[in-house]
Amino acid sequence: MNIIMILAMLAIVFGANYYIFYRLWHMIPLFTASRVILVCVAVFLIIIPFVIFVFGDRFPYSVSAFLYRVGVSWYIVMFYLVIIFFVLDMIRIAGILSLNQFMFGSWTGVGILFLFMAVLLTAGNINYHNKKRVELAINIDKETKPLKIVTISDLHLGYGIGTKEFRKWVELINREEPDVVLLAGDVIDSSIKPLYDRNFAEVFREINTKYGIFMALGNHDYMANIAKSIEFLTSADVTVLRDTAVLVNNAFYIAGRDDRTNRQRKTITELTASLDKSKPIILIDHQPYHFDEVEAHGIDFYIAGHTHSGEVLPATWIAKTMFERSYGYLKKGNTHFYVTSGIAAIGKFRIGSRSEYVVVNIK
Repeated sequence: MNIIMILAMLAIVFGANYYIFYRLWHMIPLFTASRVILVCVAVFLIIIPFVIFVFGDRFPYSVSAFLYRVGVSWYIVMFYLVIIFFVLDMIRIAGILSLNQFMFGSWTGVGILFLFMAVLLTAGNINYHNKKRVELAINIDKETKPLKIVTISDLHLGYGIGTKEFRKWVELINREEPDVVLLAGDVIDSSIKPLYDRNFAEVFREINTKYGIFMALGNHDYMANIAKSIEFLTSADVTVLRDTAVLVNNAFYIAGRDDRTNRQRKTITELTASLDKSKPIILIDHQPYHFDEVEAHGIDFYIAGHTHSGEVLPATWIAKTMFERSYGYLKKGNTHFYVTSGIAAIGKFRIGSRSEYVVVNIK
């Protein structure tokens, strides 16, 4: 099944690129230089992800970071260009409007397309950097002292997110003076090497918290080599909860599920079986599934990420159909759920969603 999915994804990516550059080939007034440039750009953008995947850790950090950011940004551009060209083709074929003067050999068409994409991506990038502060006030039916939690998800640290940007997020966390910090998976993007090269562990240690930093693993943490990911995170003073729970200050539990990548991970029943249900229980999970099971086992607060809230329109609408809750707050029975859109983003664009950090006050 994994091989089939990979082949299907490759087919979609190559098909989308072919469609885009086929359309651009007809839209741009072609002469020898423009043909050469268009072909070179197409080859460069198509092979970048594979170059990074195979050789990324062998290049200097600055080279890998540049190629990575160009590659992932192209996926967002590609997504919108496919939609734009498909809509234009449907309008043209249906005879609703005559668009031939803009879609064939037209610098005007190229200029309008470029301007639209430039405005869209600039707005998306500005929106991405404007982090949203979400505050939740949660009352639970158990005796507990007030507890302040800051939680973030989907950091994707590595070639895309460097220490300078990560340090800004740490400043946001420290400003809240939290009792505890929770990381809901995908802390590492796809490689552990840049985290050592750029000493990300030092930035993790700048996080000020009363009880510590706790996290559950995500699918990208597995992609980066799970053993090495855990080794790095432990060295950075992050407590990795892999199908385990800890009793903090003899007052409340923090439990963390292993990611769904691990097909042998514990069930929620197994994870919570030995816990004292009279104490507050907080569960960190990366992928938001099995809400009914969570509710049935006395979990008071559940935090997850993974979805990025679809990240860009219209993917935000698609995400809503894929999960019981793709983003935001939900209460079922006595359990409070929150699925965060994450603090990072592919290509650093947010269109129709927001990057966020969540401040939770439990009483």
